[in-house]
Amino acid sequence: MTKSILLLPILALAAGGMSACSEKAQNDASTAANSIAGDVNETARKARDDTDAALSDAETRMDNFGQAAGEKADRLGDDADRAADRLGEKADRVGDRAGAAARDIGNEIDN
Repeated sequence: MTKSILLLPILALAAGGMSACSEKAQNDASTAANSIAGDVNETARKARDDTDAALSDAETRMDNFGQAAGEKADRLGDDADRAADRLGEKADRVGDRAGAAARDIGNEIDN
């Protein structure tokens, strides 16, 4: 609010100063202002386009990362399943051998 109040007198002085200028000076000032506005608009457009491109690239990279992570997690799960199956098979063989050994011990005790 304070800035607006301070700008009013400055703008009034500038407007008064412009009215005292020749038409050529006013046209030159207007042309310069239009050029500056065009430069600002072009810079803002480029910044927006660069930001959009960066965000799009980041989204693509995140999608690719998510897909790769999901595929690796699937492979890890498959590997864990296979390892668990092998462990179960080995545990069964150990159990069978232990059972056979216990039977052998029992047979020797009976004999």
